[in-house]
Amino acid sequence: MANQQSYYHKNEEYAEFLDGWDSGFYAKYAETLCPDEPGGQALDVGCGVGQVMQRLIDAGHEAHGVEVSGPNIEKAKRITEHCQLYDGRKLPYGDATFDSVGALNVLEHVEEPEAFLEELVRVVKPSGKIVVSSPNFFRALGLHDYHPHMRGLGNKWRNWRRLLEKRRQMAKNHGSVRFDRMEPIRRKPFQPDDDAIVATNGIEIQFFLEQNGCDVLRVECTDRHVPKLVDLALNLGPWRYFIFNAFVVARRKAS
Repeated sequence: MANQQSYYHKNEEYAEFLDGWDSGFYAKYAETLCPDEPGGQALDVGCGVGQVMQRLIDAGHEAHGVEVSGPNIEKAKRITEHCQLYDGRKLPYGDATFDSVGALNVLEHVEEPEAFLEELVRVVKPSGKIVVSSPNFFRALGLHDYHPHMRGLGNKWRNWRRLLEKRRQMAKNHGSVRFDRMEPIRRKPFQPDDDAIVATNGIEIQFFLEQNGCDVLRVECTDRHVPKLVDLALNLGPWRYFIFNAFVVARRKAS
């Protein structure tokens, strides 16, 4: 995360941008991240200015957070002292520390996404919960996509073929599977995920969590609350891997 970390490390403008976000944006992620038992310890990796930690505290849990951004942590400390800067690679906690661990819109920005997921699993307790939510840059269905990697019939056809190719690779040569990398986009005004460098998607997030000793409970394409019938229609079939987002919930195996 070296280049991305240097961009965010002292970025006051980005901290102000996050500070203005409606906390309702984080509702589904925060509710899913809540530990199973009251008073559990939860870690939000890439905690921003602390909206998720506030929701965890309000739900009766002990919330912790890490960030590569100093200005973000300064704002997050208004909510709890259980947050700190880290290097974007090694989480500053021992093995099996937390009851639940999550990362919202972080994976697409890290230099070593496979190792990042391994770190999430390392610090969660056996039977603990892991929640990873990122954009699906391999969208092959839908309209009005906001990122060039998703937009247009040509890209959608390429994304469809690439996901099917990755499925075959996972079955025949799983040791060679890696997330695809992307060049960040430089333009003004800044658009969502212009700075993403990893083509995140639900299929590979599920794959790497399973490779690191997790049972994946569900993979959804909705990272926010939507009407129940709509949610069912979107997430009941395999099309959920080809639209919208990658919202993956897993549990570390007990042994």
